[in-house]
Amino acid sequence: MSAKIKKKGDSISSESAKIQPASKRKTSARLDDVSESSSETEEDEEQPVRHHEGGTDLPSEYWGIQKLAKYLKGGNPTATVIALCSMKDFNLAQETCQMAIRDIGCLEVLINLLDTEEIKCQIGSLKILKEISQNTLIRHAIADLGGLEIMVKILDSPDRELKCLAAETIANVARFKRAQKTVRQHGGIKRLVGLLDCDAVGSTSLTPYQAKDSETARCGALALWSCSKTTKNKAAIHKAGGIPLLARWLKCSHVNILTPVVGTLQECASMPSYRLAIKTEGMIEYLVKNLSSEHVELQMHCASAIFKCAEDKETRDLVRQHGGLQPLSVLLANSENKQLLAAVTGAIWKCAISEENVAKFREYKVIETLVGLLTDQPEEVLVNIVGALGECCQETVNRSTIRRCEGIPRLIKLLTGTNQALLVNVAKTVGACATEPGSMIIIDHLDGVRLLWSLLKNPNPDIQASAAWAICPCIDNAKDAGEMVRSLVGGLELVVNLLKSKNKEVLASVCGAITNIAKDEENLAVLTDHGVVPLLSKLANTSNDKLRRHLAEAISNCCMWGRNRAAFGESNAVAPLVRYLRSKDPSVHRATAQALYQLSEDPNNCITMHENGVVKLLLPMVGSTDETLQEAAAGCIANIRRLALATEKAMYG
Repeated sequence: MSAKIKKKGDSISSESAKIQPASKRKTSARLDDVSESSSETEEDEEQPVRHHEGGTDLPSEYWGIQKLAKYLKGGNPTATVIALCSMKDFNLAQETCQMAIRDIGCLEVLINLLDTEEIKCQIGSLKILKEISQNTLIRHAIADLGGLEIMVKILDSPDRELKCLAAETIANVARFKRAQKTVRQHGGIKRLVGLLDCDAVGSTSLTPYQAKDSETARCGALALWSCSKTTKNKAAIHKAGGIPLLARWLKCSHVNILTPVVGTLQECASMPSYRLAIKTEGMIEYLVKNLSSEHVELQMHCASAIFKCAEDKETRDLVRQHGGLQPLSVLLANSENKQLLAAVTGAIWKCAISEENVAKFREYKVIETLVGLLTDQPEEVLVNIVGALGECCQETVNRSTIRRCEGIPRLIKLLTGTNQALLVNVAKTVGACATEPGSMIIIDHLDGVRLLWSLLKNPNPDIQASAAWAICPCIDNAKDAGEMVRSLVGGLELVVNLLKSKNKEVLASVCGAITNIAKDEENLAVLTDHGVVPLLSKLANTSNDKLRRHLAEAISNCCMWGRNRAAFGESNAVAPLVRYLRSKDPSVHRATAQALYQLSEDPNNCITMHENGVVKLLLPMVGSTDETLQEAAAGCIANIRRLALATEKAMYG
């Protein structure tokens, strides 16, 4: 063979292949990737850089690889291939060998060999790069030396083995954002998607040709999986036609292909377009099917995909219809594998949003199992377990189960944590349990109400809202609710101050809490002293129906003290309330009519209501089938009519 091997430099020394310091690489990576969004952080950046000090205490493998280096740099194809084969015989999974290749300048030579026209040299080089790119530092070095760009070009090669090796090496290297961006910017995503487009899908017994097709698809899927961590890459996979191809491969029975295919799908399922495709392309059936696989990693990715997709009701129904709830329930037994447990509990949580699914989970004893898992778990798992219990305990029988299995003390203990998502879910679940008097006794005994109230101080509006909603049933079902609330020093002032929040959900939940607090006359007096009337009045111009309903209920109950009725009128709360009657939500009509009835006890408010056309709006509601709405509407009209008659009598005798 006389062909000269084309390299990037005529001579390559160990000096020319030096790697950038880690701190410099981190800075440049961050500058490059500031616009990228990702479902996970760059996993490789925090690991220390290894330095060899001097030439002592190095094993024989290190020196063996150094000897081979000169043959790689010689430029003779035959010698190069022999050197590559000899190097491949070393244990390249060993860090010493990996660092030897990096330290003596072989890495740049291996990358230059990819740019030759000698297929044997390219294959030999990729086989070594595939092995050593498991190392974090070498991944970065390959990216720094322009290796990814060359590998992407190799994906166009007609040689199947070469393409497969390039794709597998890309899969190893593209585990950090900058590398993922490089693959996309050089057209790698489209080429990798193209590797999935072959005929072996669905075949149980493969011909030799189909087996090669299948291997090509596996390598392509592995690389896409690594690249699918960023939003732009997910969009690029979609644009390149990846979804129908992934859906086709999902139907195969070969685990080595299924794992990267499902891995890619579950990464991409963070995007709405993928979730819709997973539902409409019939993928749920196969995700459910593989929950019963013997391979734990595949089960985990299937559960994770369901977790991300089951926010959608139709998807939840499909999971149930394809028999997915039972295997999810069975997988809870694998409590030692925390990654699997996180995926499974997440899928159960989202599936439990549907009542039909909760009934199935009750049948499979899932609630008892989840309560048993509430201790000694990572926070990621606890968030999902408590979220699932929160959905399940919308049913009375499940709330009883949680109490019977001693779940209340475990939940109360979690209220002292710091994880934001966990606190949101725990507050919701404790609040749902508090609707049952038996559970409320335990919550009160364990100081649960005080812990919930303290969450109102948390700066996170989601936690504030969840805690305020939970406080509502606690006040409703406590034996001496008034005294319980008074015992919380500064508690009422804290609630009133939250009416200054800009978050609609916080405002609605706080109005709900005030509605219940105001049922106690002494507490209502304290609320009034803290300025609850003007703060409620300031919210009256809202167009949010959920806030309208709870605000109207709060105003109605706050009218029961002193001259609060007149104060609401003076604070201009009456006219906006009249407009609430034009809402399409019947619950808003009911709450508003009750508030207007209370406010109409004040003559000036009656005048304001009449001027704003309240009678015309209330008259149809007098004929409502809702008795509470009917009585409130009639009562308000009666008060306005009485005032009109009294005025008429005073004027004309």
